[in-house]
Amino acid sequence: MQIEKTTLPGVLILAPRRFGDERGFFSESWNRRTLREAGIELPEFVQDNHSVSAAEGTLRGLHFQAPPHAQGKLVRCGRGRLFDVAVDIRKGSATYGQWFGAELSFENALQLWIPAGFLHGFVTRAPDTEIIYKCTDHYAPECDGAVAWDSVGIDWGLEQPTVLSDKDGRAPSLADFDSPFTYQGPFDYEARL
Repeated sequence: MQIEKTTLPGVLILAPRRFGDERGFFSESWNRRTLREAGIELPEFVQDNHSVSAAEGTLRGLHFQAPPHAQGKLVRCGRGRLFDVAVDIRKGSATYGQWFGAELSFENALQLWIPAGFLHGFVTRAPDTEIIYKCTDHYAPECDGAVAWDSVGIDWGLEQPTVLSDKDGRAPSLADFDSPFTYQGPFDYEARL
């Protein structure tokens, strides 16, 4: 598995290897031992989520889950193509309010690791796009929150989303948002990469 740093400390791109032949391919999309051998110790995953967005241009986000049920997410695309985004919302972080985005698709098999303390959102680039992600804490509706998709300066590649939920349309801007997260120092694995 290839592991790359991004412009946001703590956010990583993981590229699992695919082994293919005339039948198709095989790939380990997640292997704790492989990451440990690379010096990366991610929190335990407790929940897997899978969603489908029917229309191209569907935007979901920017979402977070606050402490004490903050979630880290390991995101991949099971079908189609999406632009996946992480935004640092840790008070006191040198990269507070900055974002990183990557195209995830079935074809490229890339995954994005987004630690707790970051917003997460995506926009679909193809119809019937599937997003599959592992979470480090269970869903807790009382800790669920959002920040406005258009308040961070993200280049989503569109003027307006084709589909946007009422919740996401009502989310406060980043400027009006009081983050429940505080910067706690660099991630242990950052120095090893």
